Amino acid sequence: MFHRIVLALGAFIAVPSLAAAPSALAGRWKTDDGKGIVVMSPCGAKMCGHIERLLIKQPAGGQLDERNPDKTKRGRQVTGLRIYWDLAPHGDGWKGQGYSPEDGRYYKAHLSVKGDRMTMKGCVAVFCRTVTWTRVG
Repeated sequence: MFHRIVLALGAFIAVPSLAAAPSALAGRWKTDDGKGIVVMSPCGAKMCGHIERLLIKQPAGGQLDERNPDKTKRGRQVTGLRIYWDLAPHGDGWKGQGYSPEDGRYYKAHLSVKGDRMTMKGCVAVFCRTVTWTRVG
């Protein structure tokens, strides 16, 4: 009888924590400008995102990370590049780090998912930008 009570209490404790978990982040997402597909997936205990492919015409040899503030990284391909890391649940969304190869900036990332839409707010100091991506098959 005691074991049943402990199990029942455990279920009541677990349910609120599951209800508070943010919506699923994993999957393929098309960027708001239609320029690429980003895959969000687990990396260790957290989530990461990398550019799966670009949907725009690329120069011969592929698009390079030309605007990276670290000159030694400017020769790397944008396709396959990790642009989100250390994403962990935070409230009803996700919080971590991001990088934009388009402008070469690193930023604090706040992501939230509602259905097939993911809203991302990226902030550098006090300047923030918000975009919405769409989940793709």
